Amino acid sequence: MLIMKIITEEKAMRMLNPVHPGRFLRTEIIEAHALSVTEAAKILRVSRPTLSTFLNAKADLSGDMALHFEKAFGVEMETLMRMQNSFDIARTRSRRTRNTARRMKTSPPSSRLPAPSSTHG
Repeated sequence: MLIMKIITEEKAMRMLNPVHPGRFLRTEIIEAHALSVTEAAKILRVSRPTLSTFLNAKADLSGDMALHFEKAFGVEMETLMRMQNSFDIARTRSRRTRNTARRMKTSPPSSRLPAPSSTHG
């Protein structure tokens, strides 16, 4: 019963429409510092088109880009990667009607499990 309660609470807490990390960084970092995309790209040492594509949510956050933002602006890489993960999960769940997988109804027979190996010898 406790497990069901935890699962239910997690589902209730799940963000239905998390923000793309590029849009977040555009408003909270780039615009907050009154930077142009070109200026920000120079600070981050990335190309302007790459940064623009990301800030407009047309590209996912890479580990490298997250590290650039961490080094340049102090936003933790882990936080940004969690944002991207939440965004990806929500996007995937919104397309779940296309998923044709079905839940398996039976558990595999225990006879198929490998026998424990003996280390006595």
